[in-house]
Amino acid sequence: VHIVESGGGLVQPGGSLKLSCAASGFTVNSNNMKWYRQRPGKEREWVGTIAGPRDSTYYSDSVKGRFSISRDTTKNTVYLQMNSLKPDDTAVYYCVEFSSGTWGQGTQVTVSS
Repeated sequence: VHIVESGGGLVQPGGSLKLSCAASGFTVNSNNMKWYRQRPGKEREWVGTIAGPRDSTYYSDSVKGRFSISRDTTKNTVYLQMNSLKPDDTAVYYCVEFSSGTWGQGTQVTVSS
């Protein structure tokens, strides 16, 4: 089981980024996939989850309405679309395969003018 995140970078407040989570060793459509983040000086926090055959999604209150999670089974990849970004969204973002507890290496997102 292996996970690689990508797509992070520097973006201005109000901007958007789309993170990717490429998986190998398992299929993303048959597993609960989660996104976490770790903001500077803070503990890791859950961002959202995509689960089940109907791609049910759940989000933390801090990102609800701004972030969305999706998955592409043809690419075996999960995405985190982030809109209306705020400086407080600055963090390292991690993708997690829930059943095995496998974490990716993380990708840095910096929101700053």
